[in-house]
Amino acid sequence: MTVTMETATHDPLTGGRSAEAFARHPGYCRMFAQDQLTIGIFLPLRLYRGDMRVLEGQSDLVADIDRRGFAAAWVRDVPLFDPGFGDAGQVFDPFTYLAYLAARTQRLALATGSAIFSLRHPIDLAKMATTIDHLSGGRLVLGIASGDRPVEFPAHGIDRNTRSQRFSNAVDWFRRLVAEGSAKINGRPGRLQGTSLIPKAAIGRIPLIVTGSSRQTPDWVARYADGWLTYPHQTHVSTGPQQLGRNISAWRARIDDGGFRPHVTNEWIDLVDDPAFPRTPLQGGHVLRTGRNGLIDLLGEWREAGVNHAALGIQYSDRPATEIIQELAEEVLPLFPSHDGPIPLRMNW
Repeated sequence: MTVTMETATHDPLTGGRSAEAFARHPGYCRMFAQDQLTIGIFLPLRLYRGDMRVLEGQSDLVADIDRRGFAAAWVRDVPLFDPGFGDAGQVFDPFTYLAYLAARTQRLALATGSAIFSLRHPIDLAKMATTIDHLSGGRLVLGIASGDRPVEFPAHGIDRNTRSQRFSNAVDWFRRLVAEGSAKINGRPGRLQGTSLIPKAAIGRIPLIVTGSSRQTPDWVARYADGWLTYPHQTHVSTGPQQLGRNISAWRARIDDGGFRPHVTNEWIDLVDDPAFPRTPLQGGHVLRTGRNGLIDLLGEWREAGVNHAALGIQYSDRPATEIIQELAEEVLPLFPSHDGPIPLRMNW
């Protein structure tokens, strides 16, 4: 791939990925600080089982999550429902829905977990992302991935075996498209010359949090990711967070400049009303049933391991979402507060 930047002051693919590069970014700063852990909520709040009415009122609850001071709301990117895979994901298109939620919230970071960069053209990804970034005043944080649902690739006319290269190419294109200056790109998936993308990122850059390996090498993730999102290992025993901590340390040791990069993990929880209920794995460890005391212990262990943000999904819980959000906000969030950071840009579109 041949690439030149006409006016950029640094290589947007490799340069300025440490926390200093995002010091004015409201979404990033709301979520991330070294040695600290914040809490976000994964959507949907209730599991889709064939009836769209399960999502009624969800945006009101997201607005409440914002008012109560949570750090982020997360949406998943699942274009097609595969009954064999089971989980339908967010249901709504993540970019369209985040634009809607941008108008319902004030401080909440808006995050994808994760946008499938190997399925979409990077121009479309960049256009959607910068639009949301401006509509939200700079609150967009992109978790990105190469995709893990086999049915999606042939449906898009894409060879699944090419998703590794498609992902890394998309990251390259995306960063160059949203950065200031005009890019000349000659390489997959196309050629760009004599034109540019508008709008650019609202505050210089949009954070790209790479999920797992995304079929890249550990050195690639250490060099190019603005942050790292991984599964948490076992969460009902302390050995899981300890293993996660070793993985985080190994990743950070590969970062050449030694600058801070945030780590994110997530868990689906069934938060019961008994605070002392022990951490108990369900569905083969896919879901953690626990009281709030056990959850607080887990979050503390994650923070000790080097995790900077925990995205909690409550869709498998039996209790009403309003009750769980209230308990988390009143009993858990004060121990893991969101960061004030810069105020989102005032947008009057």
